[in-house]
Amino acid sequence: MIEVKHVVKSFDGGEPVLKDISAVFEAGKVNMIIGPSGSGKTVLLKSIIGLHRVDSGRIEYDGRNLPDMRMKDIRLLRREVGMLFQGAALFDSMTVLQNVLFPLEMFSPDPPARQVERAKFCLRRVNLEEDKYGLMPSEISGGMQKRVAIARAIALQPKYLFCDEPNSGLDPRTSLVIDRLIAELTREFGMTTIVNSHDMNSIMEIGDHIVFIEHGAKVWQGSRTDILHADCQELDDFVFASDLFKKIKQSSTH
Repeated sequence: MIEVKHVVKSFDGGEPVLKDISAVFEAGKVNMIIGPSGSGKTVLLKSIIGLHRVDSGRIEYDGRNLPDMRMKDIRLLRREVGMLFQGAALFDSMTVLQNVLFPLEMFSPDPPARQVERAKFCLRRVNLEEDKYGLMPSEISGGMQKRVAIARAIALQPKYLFCDEPNSGLDPRTSLVIDRLIAELTREFGMTTIVNSHDMNSIMEIGDHIVFIEHGAKVWQGSRTDILHADCQELDDFVFASDLFKKIKQSSTH
């Protein structure tokens, strides 16, 4: 579990980008941070990861406050964290298997044969065929690249998984596959998963717990089911902007 308590963040002494945000992100659930462009959701995610140092507040990883940690403890925490980047961010000069092996070679104490075994297990778990393991990222589809990126993110058996716009650049059908894979792995391994997204299909498909922020403040939180009946105009304006989702909203109230 990750808890954010009264977090404030500004840049160069300017107006706060994050304004007294508190939220709980539970283990074994897909926790989502949503909001319009410029709302501060990416700054919040990066602050939770530790890429931004907050002005005040606490960011607790199962009770361990990140802002108070020494560098040695932060390095140990990093080994418990998996990252799925927006563009997959695979190494172009490495094969599929080598990409998944990379974090294992960097941090795992296991012998090389066990590392290869673990990398192949992760690739099988994301349903990638073995004949793709020796290919370069440029030789596989965007959806396959995301699968490889997920396999790499779970290679070290993380307790915490962060996903930044995991469906960026994917078609709707492939996006659904990636969404369900993230949800399955979250529950299977009991990870605390935090997804930064503006994809309404993803939010309504896998959003176990959702935090909606606007203008740097938390405006609403709840589940994907709660969204349909939320009494929050800012959330409605964001979620039900399209005619399709307006009809879904209307049908849910009848």
